[in-house]
Amino acid sequence: MNIVGYGVYAPRERRPSEALDIVFGQPSGWTQEQFGIAARGVAAPDETTSMMGAEAARRALVDAGWRDGEFDVLIGACAVMEQPIPGTSILIQQALGLGKSGIWAFDVNQTCLSFVTALDIAAMGFATGRFRRAVIVASDIASAGLDWDTPASAAIFGDGAAAICVEATDDPSGPALLARGFETYGEGKDLATLKSGGTRIRIDHGLEALSEGAKFHMDAFGIFKAAARSLPRLIDRGLDEAGLTRETVDLVICHQASAPGVEHVRRLMGGDPARVIDIFATHGNQIAASLPTALVEAKARGLVRPGSTVLMLGTAAGISAAAMVLRT
Repeated sequence: MNIVGYGVYAPRERRPSEALDIVFGQPSGWTQEQFGIAARGVAAPDETTSMMGAEAARRALVDAGWRDGEFDVLIGACAVMEQPIPGTSILIQQALGLGKSGIWAFDVNQTCLSFVTALDIAAMGFATGRFRRAVIVASDIASAGLDWDTPASAAIFGDGAAAICVEATDDPSGPALLARGFETYGEGKDLATLKSGGTRIRIDHGLEALSEGAKFHMDAFGIFKAAARSLPRLIDRGLDEAGLTRETVDLVICHQASAPGVEHVRRLMGGDPARVIDIFATHGNQIAASLPTALVEAKARGLVRPGSTVLMLGTAAGISAAAMVLRT
């Protein structure tokens, strides 16, 4: 399995943290000092989830050298759907001008881990011969559901999209998915929630209930504790399966959950801290788009080279955790 195309879309507006200082009624510099974020992208009304995802996909297709429709499947890996029905992948397919193509399009959702979940599904599709080429798109508008009365969560999120083109390979010593591990602990189901938009809160419950349910809530410390319990084991198991160790893996791309979260990964991995890609201060937590955006940034910096080993890891609402090892 080989990643042959990379694409990213950043919203036109980059909102500095000083703008949030005003919202929170704090002195200039407070938000950045408290949460480690300098600026983030904020989507305009016309920059919908599908619009951003389609633009990221176009850029990945150009990078891969694939013409329109020269792939077998489009997987939408967005944490927050644009609308309940139909899925965001369908809207992205239409936005790409492929609405009459018949190319299989579907969504997967494991909130912040949706991208690695989609990548795993693509790898399984390659292994079974279902398809040879896949486009994976992660696009999220976190700013749509923030609770501005809770700075600890409202301050850290950003909007954006990223996409990759990936194809099957037959060379056992070439690019490959070397290992993956996923775990879910449903006892953490209340640690991160967005309750409106499905069948739980309905129109007959009233506008106030719908409005409150549309605000994202999370227990950041609870999520951090859950990650601290599960990630080290998953990391070591995946690296061992790939024939690597924490010291020998070339590059670490973690979900950009928070500044302390990225720093925790640095401590956990040890070695050269520059191996851990950190874009949190300039992007914020982009939910599902976080991991692929960091991957695209690493590629742009020249850090993803032929033969490099890459560890991708993170946690998601649920609580779920994942670690994946690639050879590029």
